Amino acid sequence: MRKYLLSMFFTFSILGMFAQELDVKAKIGNPSKIINNGFIDLEVEGGTPPYSYKWTNPETPLSSNRAEGLTEGIPYDVIITDSEGNSVTKSFTVKAEAITEHFNGTFVPIVEKMDAILFWDPFTAIGVYDPVVYADVKNIGVPGWSAEAQKVYTLKKWLVAEGEHVEEGQAIATIVTQTGEEIEATAEVAGLLEHKVDEGEVIYDYQNTEDLIEFGAHYFAQIEYDEPVILTHPNGDPQKHNIPFIVVWLILGAAFFTVRMGFINIRGFGHSLDLAKGKYDNPDAPGTITHFQALATAVSATVGLGNIAGVAVAVSLGGAGATFWMILAGLLGMSSKFVECTLGVKYRFINSEGRVFGGPMNYLRYGLEKRNMRGLGKFLAAFFAVLGIGASFGGGNMFQANQSFEILSGQFPALVGNGFWFGVVVAILVGIVIIGGISSIAKVTGKIVPFMAAVYVLGALTVIGINFENIGPAFNAIWDGAFNPTALKGGVIGVLIVGFQRAAFSNEAGVGSAAIAHSAAKTNHPPSEGFVALLEPFIDTVVVCTLTALVLIFTGMHEVSGIGGAQLTSDAFASVISWFPYVLALAVFLFAFSTMISWSYYGMRAWTYLFGKSTKVELVYKVLFLIFVVVGASVSLGAVLVFSDMMILAMSFPNIIGLYIMSGEVRRDLKEYLEKLKEGTLYKAQREAKDAA
Repeated sequence: MRKYLLSMFFTFSILGMFAQELDVKAKIGNPSKIINNGFIDLEVEGGTPPYSYKWTNPETPLSSNRAEGLTEGIPYDVIITDSEGNSVTKSFTVKAEAITEHFNGTFVPIVEKMDAILFWDPFTAIGVYDPVVYADVKNIGVPGWSAEAQKVYTLKKWLVAEGEHVEEGQAIATIVTQTGEEIEATAEVAGLLEHKVDEGEVIYDYQNTEDLIEFGAHYFAQIEYDEPVILTHPNGDPQKHNIPFIVVWLILGAAFFTVRMGFINIRGFGHSLDLAKGKYDNPDAPGTITHFQALATAVSATVGLGNIAGVAVAVSLGGAGATFWMILAGLLGMSSKFVECTLGVKYRFINSEGRVFGGPMNYLRYGLEKRNMRGLGKFLAAFFAVLGIGASFGGGNMFQANQSFEILSGQFPALVGNGFWFGVVVAILVGIVIIGGISSIAKVTGKIVPFMAAVYVLGALTVIGINFENIGPAFNAIWDGAFNPTALKGGVIGVLIVGFQRAAFSNEAGVGSAAIAHSAAKTNHPPSEGFVALLEPFIDTVVVCTLTALVLIFTGMHEVSGIGGAQLTSDAFASVISWFPYVLALAVFLFAFSTMISWSYYGMRAWTYLFGKSTKVELVYKVLFLIFVVVGASVSLGAVLVFSDMMILAMSFPNIIGLYIMSGEVRRDLKEYLEKLKEGTLYKAQREAKDAA
C-alpha cells in the first residue's frame, strides 16, 4: 500500500511539473535589408497567465511579448515568467541577410567592448558613487499635456487635502481648460501629496513665456514616495547615470592644463584674437598657411553635427541646465587646445618641398625621446596614428557623409534612395579640394567656415531676437537646471555629465587632431599657434553650442520628447522661421563637407607617419578616403559608424599622456613668448607695412 501511494504521489508530481512548464514558440522576422529592424514575436502556453517578459533589449516593456527594432545577427535573451513565478529563459537571434546587416552585427560586440573601456565608470568601480537613478518624489502633471498644446489649464478643485496619503489611481484634483473641458487628475503613485498650485490658479498657459520655457511648468502636484524608487527602463533594468572615464580623462586634463598654464584660456584671449586677425602674420615664417586658415581648418573639423544634433540630445536628456556645463567644459577645453597645438608646431617637420608633417605623432615620439622615453614615445605615436586613420575614415568621413545624406534627404525627398549618387557627387567635390593638399583645404575652409558659421549664428540670433522677452526665464531655467534639476533629469551629477560629455565630443579638445592642422601655420613661435587654437573650443562650444541650446530653450523645444537630435533643432528653428530647416539642411551639409576635408588631412598625416612621406603614399590614402565617402552615403552601417566615431575619443588616451609629460616644457615656452610680447620684439604685420611706406 505504501509503495502504491508513493507511486501515485510521484506520478502526480511529474504531471504537476509538466503542467507548470512554459512552452514558448517564437516568430522571428527580418522584414527588409535595413539594419536594426528585426523583430521577435513570442507565443506562450502553459503555466498561469498573465506572463511577464524580461528582455535584454532595454526598450522592450516587461508586458510585451514582441521585441522590435532588433539588431540582426545578435542574440537576445528573454525570461518569461507566469503569475505563479514559474519561468523559462530563451535566446533568439534575428538572422542577418544583407551585407550591411552582417557588418553591423559584427561590429556591435566590438562597439560594446570599446564602450566598456571609454565609458567605464571609475567612481562606481571603487564604490564612491552610486550610478542608479532614484526618485524621492513624483511630479504630477496635467493629464494629456504636451509642449505643443495650445491650452490654458486651471486647477478647479482639490479632491485630497495637502499632506494626506494617496493611493495609486486615486482621484486628487479637477482641472479645467479655457474651453470649459474638465479633466480628472489621479495619483500616479502612492505617497504623501503636496499641492503646488492653489484652487482657481492657472497651472499652465501656453501664451505665458515662463510656462513655455520652464521645465515642468505643467506640474501641479508632487507625491513623496513612501520609499525612494529606482527609475527603470521599459524592460525593468534600473536607469543609471555613469561618470564615463573618457569624459573624466578629458575634463581633468583640461582643468590641469588650465591651472598649469596660469588660466591661459582667459588671460590669453585678447592676444589670440589679434593673432587670428593676422596682426602678427609673418609671410617669411616657416609653414604653409596663415594663423586664420589654420584656425578655420581646425574649426571646420569640430563644428558640425555635434553642435546641432548633439546639443539637442544634451538638452533633451539633461534639460536646460546641461547648457551651463557645456559652456564650462568648453572654457576648460581651450587650455588643452593651447598645449597640444603649441607642441604641434614645435615638433613639426618641413621637408625640402615645403610640405609640413606635424601633430601628436611627432611630439609624442620626438618630445618624449628628448626625455629618454623613446620606447613610450614611439608606442604612443604609432597608437595615435592607427586611431587617427580609423577616425578619419569613420567619424571624420563615413559618419559625416551618412548623416548629411539622411538630413538632406529628409528635406529634399528627391534624394531618397539615391545615397550612392549623392556619395559620388560629394566624393568628387571632396576630391577636388583634397588633391591640392593643406593649402587647398585651408583656402576652402577659410571661405566655408565663416559663411556657414555666419548663416547658422544669424539664424539662431534671429530666433532668440524674436523671442527676446524669454531671455530672463531662459537663463533662470539654465541656472536652476544646472544646480537644482529634478530626479527625472538624473540629478546634478546626471546633468553635469551630459553637458560635459556633449562638449567633449563636439570640440575635441585633448584629442590632438587640431594640432595636425595648426602645425602647418606660418610662425616662428610655437606658442603663437597655441593662442590661435584656444579660440576653437570657444567658437565651437561656448558660442555655437550655446546658441543651439538657447534656440531650443527659447522656443520651448527642450520640453518635447520623442524627436531625434537634428530634427528637434530643425523644428525649433521652424517654429519661428518656417523655411529655415532648408537653410539648416544646407548648413549641415557644409558642416559635414568641411569636416570631411579637414579630417582627410588629419588622416593623411597619420597615414604618412606609418607608411612613409611620399606623394604616392598620400595618393593611396586620398583614393581610399574618397571611396569611403561613397560607402558612408550609400549604406547604413550602424555600429560601424559608432565604432569609427569612438576612435576619435580614443585618440585622447595617448595624446593626453604626452601632454601631461610635456606640459612643463610648454609652460617655459609660454613664459618666453609672453616676455617677447611684452618687450615688443615679436613680428607685427602693421609695423612692417609702416616701415615699407
